[in-house]
Amino acid sequence: VRVAMLRCLLALVFVVSFVSGLNNGVGSTPQMGWNSWNYYACDGYNYTVLRQTVDAFFTQGLYAAGYNYLNIDDCWAEYYRTSNGTLQPDKQKFPQGETMQDLIDYVHQRGMLFGLYSDAGERTCANHDPGSLGHEQIDAQTFADWGVDYLKYDNCNNEGERALERYPPMRDAILSTNRPLFFSLCEWGRERVPTWGRAVGNSWRTTKDISDHWESMLYNLYLNNHWVDYAGPGGWNDPDMLEVGNGGMTTTEYISHFSLWSLMKAPLIIGCDVITMDATTRGILTNTEVIAVNQDSRGIQGKLIRSPTDTTEVWAGPLTNGNVAAILFNRGRSAANITMEWDDLNIIPSVTASVRDLWAHKDLGTFSRSYTGLVESHGVLM
Repeated sequence: VRVAMLRCLLALVFVVSFVSGLNNGVGSTPQMGWNSWNYYACDGYNYTVLRQTVDAFFTQGLYAAGYNYLNIDDCWAEYYRTSNGTLQPDKQKFPQGETMQDLIDYVHQRGMLFGLYSDAGERTCANHDPGSLGHEQIDAQTFADWGVDYLKYDNCNNEGERALERYPPMRDAILSTNRPLFFSLCEWGRERVPTWGRAVGNSWRTTKDISDHWESMLYNLYLNNHWVDYAGPGGWNDPDMLEVGNGGMTTTEYISHFSLWSLMKAPLIIGCDVITMDATTRGILTNTEVIAVNQDSRGIQGKLIRSPTDTTEVWAGPLTNGNVAAILFNRGRSAANITMEWDDLNIIPSVTASVRDLWAHKDLGTFSRSYTGLVESHGVLM
């Protein structure tokens, strides 16, 4: 918030204390990209689909908007390791002439980054691929040799061992390769992972898996908000991937989902089919004004500030250059007027502030003391 003029971005962000993260040179802002699981699950993808997805980053405007990771989730590997103990790509998904290495090279040629999935257990969650428990060093070196830039590390089939015992060995193995690699801990929010995740990875799941419906989005939203003080540059709270475009919520609800994830400095990992996504989905995912809130260099996670009623909320948080991002959020079944007080934003009431609507892409005027907006059911003003 500037002394003379405040630019409020209606989409609740708020103050989060800054702490340094894992010093591996990545994760200064929340990761942005795409992951195969939410849409394709285990069997719906192969080399051709993934290469078309890379191309869609450019034809759909995703790369220009800041998305740069292509991440393959579970079921990319053969059931068994090779005779020398290394993981090997599934030969049906990645046949001769369309190999995993070919795909990784293509991703890098397009200027993007490549991510893979493994598990801190004996096998992955789909029981399809070998897990990395006990194979951390050989797997980390394999990933480095292939040119992998990102590792999502899941928590299934873990033999009852604590996460604090299973996740650091992979961190150490990755660091030993000297390859900068974003380490995403998919620990599901067990064992109070935000309290130790920053020393191990670049992001950590604070929740169970998201589903493509309103109640699941809300559940993960409020769990993630609980850990607001642990996020910052180098390490981010992760309420799971985006469901925008998968069809289980309304357009209004998807806008709320994307706005709140952006304000919370959550990873923006797309989970829909970007090859055939429609203009509405593209418009949500490529709103550069909302993305700018997520990628703000201060890296302060926005949070729930106040609930004027049982179903209306004000979320907010500071940005660089004295600006503040704010969201007026209506969980109710009918439209409601929601008032954001300057006190909610730590602004002196007498200060005149300029308010901009990030979804309408227009300035709303200058205000003092407060701003009131009419918010539709399940919607936001940001």
